[in-house]
Amino acid sequence: MSSVVAVVVTHRRPELLAESLRVVANQDRPVDHLIVVDNDDDPAVGALVDSQPVPTTYLPSKHNLGGAGGFALGMLHALALGADWVWCADDDGRPEGPAVLSTLLDCADRRELGQVSPVVVNIEDPDALAFPLRRGLVWRRKRSELFAPGESSSDDLLPGIASLMNGALFSADTLERIGVPDLRLFFRGDEVEMHRRLARSGIAFGTCLKTAYLHPDGSDEFRPILGGRMHTQYPDNEVKRYFTYRNRGYLMSQPGMRKLLPQEYARFAWFFLVQRRDVAGFREWMHVRKLGREERFTRP
Repeated sequence: MSSVVAVVVTHRRPELLAESLRVVANQDRPVDHLIVVDNDDDPAVGALVDSQPVPTTYLPSKHNLGGAGGFALGMLHALALGADWVWCADDDGRPEGPAVLSTLLDCADRRELGQVSPVVVNIEDPDALAFPLRRGLVWRRKRSELFAPGESSSDDLLPGIASLMNGALFSADTLERIGVPDLRLFFRGDEVEMHRRLARSGIAFGTCLKTAYLHPDGSDEFRPILGGRMHTQYPDNEVKRYFTYRNRGYLMSQPGMRKLLPQEYARFAWFFLVQRRDVAGFREWMHVRKLGREERFTRP
């Protein structure tokens, strides 16, 4: 039987981490090993990890690696342990129940996938998506809307689209071919950059519509423009905005993403200059994304 190693990254959220580990460590197909990367080196987190009912490894870091570096460290350690599959989770979310891992493994086996993700839903309202998702030209905000017109509810895969890292399952071969998250991105957009590599690799991947991962709602960051036909991302938190826009500047300069640049400029120019009438905000957006484009990965 293939070995599955779960990787969870945490930073100063022990109560939420406990809930996440409770579900991850009690799947009906148990993980073979659990790795927790702690970006705060908290002894209480180490004790929590040691108390889990599966074999564990606690990796404390005295340097905050961010989500990107934390998952990179955890994934590499999982591969070093001989994992055939690496299952990712965060500290503020959790699988929707005990059958998530077995459902993902079954979907990957039947569909011959190198990567598969659950649907990421709002932890407070599981019929709502935690992040809006676009199918074609239409944005979906409900789990039930992920089925395209004419599709049967028996169609259990949304091919070529996956949310990383919330509940994402990667084969070892996939990680060997696409690599691990880029430490320089720290957090915000590192999962989009991994998705870019995955899409360019030719590896079959997608979202399994039969299972879900519960996550705090993030849809408020996606602000509708042009009557909801398009969206821009505008986090309320200044630090999140910095990393989001800096990393998007880098991301949009990479192969496979450059074709989206005209749309990127049009969307954010409309959002800042027309919708918000915020010239200073637009200048800041231009400055921060330029840092990313020039690969100047400073932290504010």
